[in-house]
Amino acid sequence: KSDEEDDDASYCCCYQIYCIDHQPFAIRASSPTLTIIITFTTMMWKPGTAKPNTNTTTAKTPNSKQQSKNGPKSGGSSSKKLSSATMGMRFMQRKGGADPANVSVGDQEKKKLFATNSNINNNSNSNSADGNLERKRDHTAISSQSSSSSSPSSSALNMESCGFGKIDIDENAPRSLPPFESWCAENGVQKMDGVELYSEDGMDYQAVTTVDLPAGSTVMYIPAELCFHSSTVGAELCAMSPTVQEAADQLAKIGSGNSIPDFYIFLKMLIEYEKEDQSNYFPYLDSFPRLYFNAASMTDFCYECLPPLVFSLSRMERVKLENFEQVLQKVDLVSAYNKQNLPLLKWCFNAVYTRAYADKEGQGSDVTLTPMADMFNHGTDTEVEVYFDEGGNAMAYTTVDVPANSPLRISYGCPTNPSFLFARYGFMDDSSPATFCKMMDIPKTPENVDMGMDFSKMLFYHDTGDISQEVMDVVLYAKVLANIKYSPETGDVKQQFYDAHMNGDEATKAAIHEAYRYETISAIKKHVDTFMDQLIALEAKSEGKSLEEHPRLPVILHHNQFVKETFSKVQQNLDGAVAEMGGPVNGGDEWGGDEWNGGEWPAEEYNQEYAYME
Repeated sequence: KSDEEDDDASYCCCYQIYCIDHQPFAIRASSPTLTIIITFTTMMWKPGTAKPNTNTTTAKTPNSKQQSKNGPKSGGSSSKKLSSATMGMRFMQRKGGADPANVSVGDQEKKKLFATNSNINNNSNSNSADGNLERKRDHTAISSQSSSSSSPSSSALNMESCGFGKIDIDENAPRSLPPFESWCAENGVQKMDGVELYSEDGMDYQAVTTVDLPAGSTVMYIPAELCFHSSTVGAELCAMSPTVQEAADQLAKIGSGNSIPDFYIFLKMLIEYEKEDQSNYFPYLDSFPRLYFNAASMTDFCYECLPPLVFSLSRMERVKLENFEQVLQKVDLVSAYNKQNLPLLKWCFNAVYTRAYADKEGQGSDVTLTPMADMFNHGTDTEVEVYFDEGGNAMAYTTVDVPANSPLRISYGCPTNPSFLFARYGFMDDSSPATFCKMMDIPKTPENVDMGMDFSKMLFYHDTGDISQEVMDVVLYAKVLANIKYSPETGDVKQQFYDAHMNGDEATKAAIHEAYRYETISAIKKHVDTFMDQLIALEAKSEGKSLEEHPRLPVILHHNQFVKETFSKVQQNLDGAVAEMGGPVNGGDEWGGDEWNGGEWPAEEYNQEYAYME
């Protein structure tokens, strides 16, 4: 700004300095209209010191070959080392984590964005005389506040790492991880040395270990006052305004009562967002992803490219968002503008449903957003579990021996139901060993459930094309034998098969299977052939579409390709089995049931299935 310009003119800009090994490596400059990232590749001059030689050594940047050669470098974290902790707590199952697993930590392309401010790393872990952790305040702190309060809504959280302005939720906006990690360390989050956050692209992050971890190691501790517990948040918000309870009651009336805990956290996020940099949780919220690929983020055309099961699952996610948007209008704690700000509402909704933990054992309905513990990715094979103690403190511990340079993963859901993981979290788990057989025309009766009708049991296996026994049992019972009329010679074959199954009479079951093997195989084959035709049609529909307009299409096509590969192998096996029995390879069979005809799954049957999976 020149001397001639108006002193009252506004030239407001925020600068965030990111450091590695005591050296700045990037500046993020933010204004209301522009964000600039400036990355330095040489040592920076510090005021009060001699200016560096122009031929100074290149700084150790996150993607330097030296650093990535042997995987992540330990010892650079601003976290605190954990001691042993008692684990008499109930298990909580993670509901979210949008970041895909399957990342090889040792790749040279990996980028490490990790705050290593020496004041925090070297001094904040020292114990004071009274045994409490002593936090040294950085000279760049915005404000200095006590951390004695235990209330999640307290204004006493340490705010030294807080930024300026409001959170940029544009899908292309970067995530601010270094301030978040400093904020965690300043407010009592503890991590075992060697547990770090890694990213391949600066957008998706995951927790990894750079050291060997034996099974039973406590790797992370998060104090309750940092967590968004829906029970605590709900009580806090209802005390602030009676309109919150009115909104919750309205959710229950429209059939979304099980979403009320999630709505409380959704509303809490909106309120904290409007506080901008005055929010105690600003660094945490600013670390969230901006770009999501799940059902709530899809365009209408994306839905047209979804197979029937994932279409129904995705539609239910969209309905939840629409319900939240509807009842939010009753709440007077959020501005009228943001009540209509759909990108903001989607961002908050996605953060809750992809990052929150929910009670797994049914001992309560609490849903919790947990800073740092929400950085564990999903894995078919997991290394970590998360517990909450009676005080609401979160702890993560290893369940197996974990070698150095490995990801730390939890389970987001059944690994044999990749369609649910895709609809909820927006990623395709290529490590899924199998997928649900997609038979959606069989009613969910108690008898069919007894026979094995379950998303996690009626499976087609991806690598081999094998068919699970439950598929064979349910198709024979619900499709084939349902069409066999009673006769004095054979009796009620369907009832005989059911009784044999319930009594463990494998000999009788095997005899009935053998008698109707051709009909059972033909019914399954008709379903597979029809579904393959649908997948081919969906694939053709997406050709020529703009990825800028529909950025989720590649993930949708990836999901469809995984299912197509699985069904193709099953189809080949079925063709071989039919040929061996002398039947037509490309023909149908009178026992084949009605297939999905392009409509939605009947609401009553679908809601039962979805409630079971939830």
